[in-house]
Amino acid sequence: MQRTTISRPLQEHVRSLLACRRCPKMKSAPISGGPVVSEVLLVGQAPGVHEPEAGRPFAWTAGKTLFQWFDEACGFGEEHFRSHIYMAAVCRCFPGKHPKGSGDRVPDDEEIANCAPWLSAEIALLRPKLVIPVGKLAIQQFFGKVGLSEIIGRRIPHVYEGVSFDIIALPHPSGASAWRWVEPGKTLLRQALALLSRDPSLKKIAAKFRE
Repeated sequence: MQRTTISRPLQEHVRSLLACRRCPKMKSAPISGGPVVSEVLLVGQAPGVHEPEAGRPFAWTAGKTLFQWFDEACGFGEEHFRSHIYMAAVCRCFPGKHPKGSGDRVPDDEEIANCAPWLSAEIALLRPKLVIPVGKLAIQQFFGKVGLSEIIGRRIPHVYEGVSFDIIALPHPSGASAWRWVEPGKTLLRQALALLSRDPSLKKIAAKFRE
């Protein structure tokens, strides 16, 4: 499928996604970054408490850090990122706060399985050249239960349901995650950002920003 013909099916996909109500324990309706036709697909974990009000992913503190990373690595910030990179997630609804009051609840296996077809459809439609999973839960959807240090800082060829692309993973930018502040996380994050800075698809997106 030519990239110029993807727009209408992707718009229909996003409309269906926003209407989804498969998971009764979720505390919000689905959140979407919109039908952005792109060679680059970012996969987050799940919206936080502020994203439903804002109506878009990575709309709070973690997002500020994420977009700062891309500004430093690729030379473009949040607005250009949102308009040129497709933003997906493992689960698209806010799962609620953790019952013990520490952070957000991790989506359960059934919720992850319910949401998986949305990501599969997006990969099939977009056929991305680069996928960027952000955080452990997102990384596990592609590699299973692995340590962050095994994946972050590498460019890894991958095949997902018959679609081939490269993966450059990032740690979660939440302040609650200490991994990126200590070694080897500090060094591996720098390596991952250096890989992003050299990625051909991201270079094309950066060139559009400078036009």
